[in-house]
Amino acid sequence: MTFDLSHINNDWTLFLDRDGVINVEKNEDYIRKWEEFEFYPESLKALPILAKKFTRIIITTNQKGVAKCLMTEADLKEIHANMKIQIESVHGRIDHILYCTDLDNDSPNRKPQPGMAFQAVDLYPDIHLNKSIMVGNRMSDMLFGRNAGMHTVFLATTHPETTFPDTKIDYRFDNLFQFAKAL
Repeated sequence: MTFDLSHINNDWTLFLDRDGVINVEKNEDYIRKWEEFEFYPESLKALPILAKKFTRIIITTNQKGVAKCLMTEADLKEIHANMKIQIESVHGRIDHILYCTDLDNDSPNRKPQPGMAFQAVDLYPDIHLNKSIMVGNRMSDMLFGRNAGMHTVFLATTHPETTFPDTKIDYRFDNLFQFAKAL
């Protein structure tokens, strides 16, 4: 049974994927530097709404491009710093960004494994994963959410062909702004 969005209050935590959720995802490639980063306009409208609704907003993102030496960790941190500045300029908020650069798909911190969710709980002990939502644009995000005991929201930004309903997906929206409005 799908949880009811109306039950969400300010003691819930929002986990967001980055590429394909907040920004335009590069097809079969990586965002390697800030100049390549492009926000979805809908995301910039959604983030201020979400900032008022959730106690914590955590980004969890797989970033294999670092381990492949296509970019440095400093490049990734610059992208994230600039992204946060832009989000804050529209009165949105990101409380923490967790990323996994591991090449091994079985790494405990690489989605769909739940390691980054457990890292978030270690950083913020007030997070309850059963009162958390994972929003992503891939089935690996949905599995990550389920593996961590979270509710899931699928955004059809990059994979609109994804079958819904699906037991791994609680809700499906076209973009982050539609999700924010549904709250």
